[in-house]
Amino acid sequence: MTTAQIIGLLILGFAAGYMSSLIGIGGGIIIVPTLVFMFGMTQKMAQGTSLAMLTLPVAFIGAYNYYKGGHTNWQAALMLAVTFVIGGYLGSKTVLSMDMTIIKKIFAIFMIIIAIKYLFFDK
Repeated sequence: MTTAQIIGLLILGFAAGYMSSLIGIGGGIIIVPTLVFMFGMTQKMAQGTSLAMLTLPVAFIGAYNYYKGGHTNWQAALMLAVTFVIGGYLGSKTVLSMDMTIIKKIFAIFMIIIAIKYLFFDK
């Protein structure tokens, strides 16, 4: 890995972490496309790298800060966490068996739907 790539990854990690905490988005929305288009990773490699990067730091630090501010519903978080783990396992198994073109299209469609919702249907 070159020095420029290392610096780029550090900047990307900071930007994704900042935006994730600032507006509550999953960092993958920022990380995955950037790893694919700027760092030349495959979609599967970018998604795996994003998941590995997000797991511990965001979970503990982000949740702790929201908890301190009184903005954490632990009952809902526990229910979501259990099903999130199951969904994460099944989703990763599914993606690993899929064609790269289909994965990219699903990812792009999901991002477009979210953008349309926020642009035109958010109250």
